[in-house]
Amino acid sequence: MPSLSEYLFISGLLFSIGLAGVIIRRNIIIIFMCLELMLAAASLTLVAFSRFKSVDGLPDYDGQMLVFFIITVAAAEVAVGLAIIVSLYRARQTVYTDELTTLKG
Repeated sequence: MPSLSEYLFISGLLFSIGLAGVIIRRNIIIIFMCLELMLAAASLTLVAFSRFKSVDGLPDYDGQMLVFFIITVAAAEVAVGLAIIVSLYRARQTVYTDELTTLKG
């Protein structure tokens, strides 16, 4: 069974990859996917801490409840974010941030 430090290492690695993708990449869709990767890393951390912390011999489910909240927020973010990206693409015919310098239509 993996230890807490191994879970935290994987979570940190996923978060770092997501952060690098947000900073380096210029494609809005790739940036969007990297944001989702960062949310998944935060969820993994919460579940790992929840798994390894016990209260009176029972697992503490507070972290797992927060993960349900994160999943809900991520689903709403995807719905709104993809709608904005599709709208931007229809208006400007590009998904690159270098070419999107203003939001004025």
